Amino acid sequence: MAAFLRSRRARVSPADVGMPGGPRRRTPGLRREEVAQLSGVGVTWYTWLEQGRRINVSAQVLDAVARTLRLGPAEREHLYHLAEVPLVPAPERIADAVEPEVHRIIEAMDPLPAVVYNGRYDVLAANAAYGQLFPVMDLVGLPERNVLWQQFVLAPPCCCPLVDRRKELGLMVATLRATYGRHVGEAPWESFIRRMCEASEEFAALWRSGDVSPPGARIKLVRHASVGELRLSSTSLQLSGAAETRVVAYVPHDAETEERVERLRATADPLVGCPEHEWPLSRIRERMLREGRFPKAGTRPADQPAPPPTPAERA
Repeated sequence: MAAFLRSRRARVSPADVGMPGGPRRRTPGLRREEVAQLSGVGVTWYTWLEQGRRINVSAQVLDAVARTLRLGPAEREHLYHLAEVPLVPAPERIADAVEPEVHRIIEAMDPLPAVVYNGRYDVLAANAAYGQLFPVMDLVGLPERNVLWQQFVLAPPCCCPLVDRRKELGLMVATLRATYGRHVGEAPWESFIRRMCEASEEFAALWRSGDVSPPGARIKLVRHASVGELRLSSTSLQLSGAAETRVVAYVPHDAETEERVERLRATADPLVGCPEHEWPLSRIRERMLREGRFPKAGTRPADQPAPPPTPAERA
């Protein structure tokens, strides 16, 4: 504590905080009494804080000292740690885009399917292999470019690509709740949860259950209309610099899945849906274009997907 506060105090000049420096000043940076005055605390108390004595320290006082010493977020967190005071992090705006370097990273992960999710399961970026695995995601924009909205609202249960649909969706909702706990009361989050509950009674029931789960590595069984069942190991990698955003990579869990993923990569027009409703992606795209439902730059798509093909269209 002493070494840290002295080093931070030494780098802030009187001029930085609007105080006269004086011609005979020997102390580098601010004096202890100046830090105390600017922070609104007693000189003796601040001296004891800088000496690391066992004194009662509140978050408000630590924040005042941090502002005086112009500490950045990481330095402020370090000060709290040294003072053994729990830090309540400031709310961060959820990411709605990622840097170009992140796009390059997930593209380089091909042939492994890779995607970037934020804390609400919006798809912020995905490589070509992920697009082959979950092709409908390429047809929609935000807010429908969201895994929860796709599976609970837009896709009929029979067309869900997740083999153990109930278990997998339950885990996703529990993971969502773990993130939501850091954003209770924030308007964007409350609006998203309300919208999901109004659109899907199934989601609402899972949300009311109160289950909580962190993201982590899991084996997922994915059913693809073009190649059959895939056993994929999903691994989450947290992204720095983007709040609650992670890269998820899907790795074939066995040789049969690896062979099927290779065949899927070579499929020019993947099928979408269950055996009863499966349809080539190109036909779905054509129909959405005819109906004006395909997302254009700067617009949002309609809340409903293209309806299942009629028997005549399937023929």
